[in-house]
Parts: sequence; C-alpha cells; structure tokens
Amino acid sequence: MPHYRRMTDASISEKMLDTMFLITIGLGYIFALAHLYYSHQGNDGIPGLSVDDIKIAYYGEHQKTRLGAALNGAMGVHLESPRQKKTIADWIRSGGSEKEFNSTVAPILNKNCIVCHSSESVMGLPPLTSYNEVKKLTEFDHGASIQSLVRVSHIHLFGIAFLLFFVGRIFILCEMPVMLKRIAVVIPFFAILLDVLSWYVTRVIPDFAVMVVLSGALMGISLGIQIFVSLYQMWFYKPKIEPIEM
Repeated sequence: MPHYRRMTDASISEKMLDTMFLITIGLGYIFALAHLYYSHQGNDGIPGLSVDDIKIAYYGEHQKTRLGAALNGAMGVHLESPRQKKTIADWIRSGGSEKEFNSTVAPILNKNCIVCHSSESVMGLPPLTSYNEVKKLTEFDHGASIQSLVRVSHIHLFGIAFLLFFVGRIFILCEMPVMLKRIAVVIPFFAILLDVLSWYVTRVIPDFAVMVVLSGALMGISLGIQIFVSLYQMWFYKPKIEPIEM
C-alpha cells in the first residue's frame, strides 16, 4: 500500500521552517489588508472602508475629477494641513496652469505624495512627479485606467499565486478527507482570479464592487484556514493509531 507524506512525517527542523513561513505570510496578509484599508477608505468622503469606496476606486466619480476625489478621500490624510488640500483644490478649479503647478502644487506633492505616486513605485498608483501626469488627473474621474489595472493585475497574480502554492503545499500534508482538502487548496486560487476579474467588471458596472469585496474576503478566509489548520496539525494534532489485528 503506498505511503503519502503527512505532518507526522516532517522533522522538527522542517516544522520550524514551515511554521515561520506561515506566520510571516499571515502577518504579511494582515499588513496587506491594512494597506488596502488606508488606500481606499474615505473615497466617498465618509471615514471607514465601504463598498462605495471600492466603487469609486474602480468605477470613479464621473462628476468629479480624479485628483479632487482623492483629496476628499484617501489622499487627503497624507497632506500636512487643510491649507495644502485647499491649495491643490483651488489650482484644479482655476484651470490647472503649469506655472501655478510648479510654484504651489508641485512642492506639496513632492513632499507628501511621490514616495508612493511615482513610476518607480510598485503600488500601482498614478504617478504625480510631473505637470503632465498630474494634469491628467484633473479630468473627470472615470476610475482606474486599464493600464494601471493591468500593471497591478500581473503583480497580484504572479506574487499571490506563489504564496498560495507554497501555503497549499504545506496544507496538503494535513490529515483530513481528501475531497475537503482538494476543495480547500483550490478555493483561494479561484478567489484571487475572481477578485482580479471583478476589478475590470466594476470599472464598467459599479455595483459589481460587491464581488470585489466578497472574492477578497473568500481568499483571505480560505488562506487563514489553511494557515491555522496547518499550524495546528504540525504541533498539536495527534493522529489516531489503528490497532493491529493479530
């Protein structure tokens, strides 16, 4: 009868390595959720993260400019004072001349924003390092651009797929019904694919933002279950030993 590896077959060194990997991934995911919260919360002008914030992030607010919407939402908290926010808002309303941008707006953006809003950043945020880049954001807000979605999509799919694969490789060593295990390792991959696809749909159909939230929650819950079950079986689970019939 073939023997398949289980958690009980792992050495202490292997368990320690796997444990530190799972804990690090878990903490990294928590920080990723915090980054998501601070990036999108307040887009609708109300503190806290909501489905409306997600709608605005991907579909936009067609009656407002992207930069103006950002000032009233997530971007506003990164400015040092309401005066800086008013300076940028006044510049937008006055028509956004290059001379005024260089003298009043650029110093504010350079000091508070370009760490994340630059072409060197891997965060997928619109760059704010030049007049032409910022000027594009003073047009009406039509949400995330296809270019930015494609950039963030390939980063997410490449990076998260590797993490899900390694977490899944550890999880399949757990002892549980085979069909349940097969479903559990597939769900987070399905969720991340649905999540990324939902970004593009929400850009056209704003109410589809609910699916962005649900698919993201599904991936987080399924990943968390894999991590906790793996850690439990690694250190605390005692398999039942079947008696040998004589």
